[in-house]
Amino acid sequence: MAQGRLKKVFPGGNTCQGFFSYYDHIIEPNATRIFVIKGGPGVGKSTFMCHIGEKMLQLGYDVEYHCCSSDNGSLDGVCIPSIGVALLDGTAPHVVDPKHPGAVDTIIHLGDYWNEDLIIKNKDAILKSNARVGKLFKIAYHQLAGARVIQDELTAYYREAVNMAGINKITLDIIDDVLDDAPAQFAREAKVRRLFASAFTPKGPCHHLDTVLQEVKKLYLITGDCTALAYGILGKVADHVYMNGLDSEVFHSTLEPAEVDLVVIPDLEIAVMKEIPFIQFTPQQLVNLKKVKLYNLNKHLNSSILELYGDEITYARERLHSAVHRAVDYIAAAKAEHDVMETYYIPAMNFEAINVRRDDVLAQILKYAEESGNE
Repeated sequence: MAQGRLKKVFPGGNTCQGFFSYYDHIIEPNATRIFVIKGGPGVGKSTFMCHIGEKMLQLGYDVEYHCCSSDNGSLDGVCIPSIGVALLDGTAPHVVDPKHPGAVDTIIHLGDYWNEDLIIKNKDAILKSNARVGKLFKIAYHQLAGARVIQDELTAYYREAVNMAGINKITLDIIDDVLDDAPAQFAREAKVRRLFASAFTPKGPCHHLDTVLQEVKKLYLITGDCTALAYGILGKVADHVYMNGLDSEVFHSTLEPAEVDLVVIPDLEIAVMKEIPFIQFTPQQLVNLKKVKLYNLNKHLNSSILELYGDEITYARERLHSAVHRAVDYIAAAKAEHDVMETYYIPAMNFEAINVRRDDVLAQILKYAEESGNE
């Protein structure tokens, strides 16, 4: 049996607005089954989900890993789309409560498998550590809020220099080209799934674009120094795809979650994206990619205006990178403190019993697969 395809995304992010969640988009609320896993740090939630994800991949199912933006080695969720099943970390900062208890949602509380007396012995240390984690994240979010202000300053310089007629033409050309071979479909409302393709993590800006775009055959890539202006292009593309009745996956900016970095139209095997700040990615990484159409926004900039603001632009870029670097440092410090907190829980856990529960859940998922005809 062939190995299933693995896709990695971020359902939540460390942003200028604090922690921002698109958890409601991991799976639809009328799913076959959603397992919401509760428990403290270090109790094995991510390991629980990862083990099941790996087993399903080995059995040939396509699986999504919803990665944690605050811990590079951890998962916030696992989704098996073909059978409508997901496992979610239901703890803070992305608290998930059952919307359809019993009918769809099942709570798995790993706190049932710990020795509470051992945890209580470290109560004061846990409270102190938890408070420090919260404080460190708060500082990180202040840095990202400052980075957003600096980015707005940079965008203002380029907006003064840009020929908007040229930007509008790029927008219309992309929309016309994307929709050229796709007749409008109005039999039902199109579905829009919103997630993050990149994140500010303890190890720095991170992405999994190679998995997000693995089925894309044609990519429209917007480049240039003023790619912040491309948010408007991506937003209009997303709107037109939706209005034409096509399902899409819209991936938002990790700095400003209201903005769009990438639009994927799975049925057309097409994606439109802009260069994403702070990460390195080349389309050549994509095995199935047949064509890349480049649009360089620099062609539509007035160089004399940019020269006028040359010093300001240079300094703003330095400040922007510095602010993001400081934010990452504080996110990393929060991760280190969270690791300390885990040491108070790990010795109190009965992992053998958790593994038995995990195997029961896996058997239940395989039963759902059999019932759906996707075994």
